[in-house]
Amino acid sequence: MSNNSVTSMSTLYNVALVTADNLPNDMLLISGMFSKIAEENINIDMISQSTPYKGKINISFSMPADNIARVIALLNAYKSSVPDLRVGIDSNSTKISVFGQAMKEIPGVAARLFRLLAANEIEVKLITTSEVDISFLIYDKDTDRAVSAIKEEFTL
Repeated sequence: MSNNSVTSMSTLYNVALVTADNLPNDMLLISGMFSKIAEENINIDMISQSTPYKGKINISFSMPADNIARVIALLNAYKSSVPDLRVGIDSNSTKISVFGQAMKEIPGVAARLFRLLAANEIEVKLITTSEVDISFLIYDKDTDRAVSAIKEEFTL
């Protein structure tokens, strides 16, 4: 496989992972939550939703870690209308994104990246993708090892 499937990489430090667990699968409620966060001028980045199960979903998203206290307060305000809501926070994260226009034409880039992370014993907390981008959240302590391995694998 050609090494030019990934042509660039970016790294974002000081990222928090927030998970809202046991949410009703109600887009009006979810849009309201994200609207409240936006009204506080907090930028949300990666968003991942689980498949609905018995009318419930989990939503995870990343954001700047320095906004954790405000987001916790905003989400906890929903516990009166969603009593089973659980909010989880993990603030020791780094987001790494790899990009390449050729990804949409070359199968197996994600598999290759995931195999590389596994071989380097790097635990992934969250993954989002597009046709030309793969972003993942990892523990801060693994950042240097991940960046080095990706640079070597994809000759960046």
